[in-house]
Amino acid sequence: MQQLRETASTLMILNDEIAQTYSSYQNDRKLFCRSGCGECCLHPGIEASVLEMLPLALYLYEQGTAESTLEALQHHELDGCYFYQASSEDRKSGQCGVYPYRPAVCRMFGAAGYRGREGEVLLSICKVIRTDEPAAVIAAEQSLTSVMPPMMMNHKAQIAQLDYELSKQNMPIKEATAAALEKVLTKAWYADMAG
Repeated sequence: MQQLRETASTLMILNDEIAQTYSSYQNDRKLFCRSGCGECCLHPGIEASVLEMLPLALYLYEQGTAESTLEALQHHELDGCYFYQASSEDRKSGQCGVYPYRPAVCRMFGAAGYRGREGEVLLSICKVIRTDEPAAVIAAEQSLTSVMPPMMMNHKAQIAQLDYELSKQNMPIKEATAAALEKVLTKAWYADMAG
């Protein structure tokens, strides 16, 4: 259990650095997320690794809600993230209920670099930002040769170095959260049996 806590603590530090990197790039390029927007949280295709969800799973365990959350995840049928708290009828506005523990994928959303088929640097930009900030999007895309965006692949590799086994597979965020909770609960059970 101690090893999981140490890994999660290191990941939280790395997550903060990742968030700062992406936030700085978006601010410098004027690619701002709409205030209160939660459209990315509703996307059913958001994936994370078990490792990315480990800090949240440990937090929920320490709060005494790991088992009830695992049960609730199994019955959660809405698209998107279980922890998203919608504040509008269309669910497009809201906030993250576990913001400090959100995975790296959520910290990279908005605008991030990736490599195309030819190895060229491309920019993945949220469709809402594309609509709200068209001039900034054009400027950011035109500046790719001179201003390198933060690259998702590089940050995913940094995370994977912390624990290859827990980071080797991305899966839907609900499944990754459940797997992280199961890992924590199993480790805790064995620690209790040994202690």
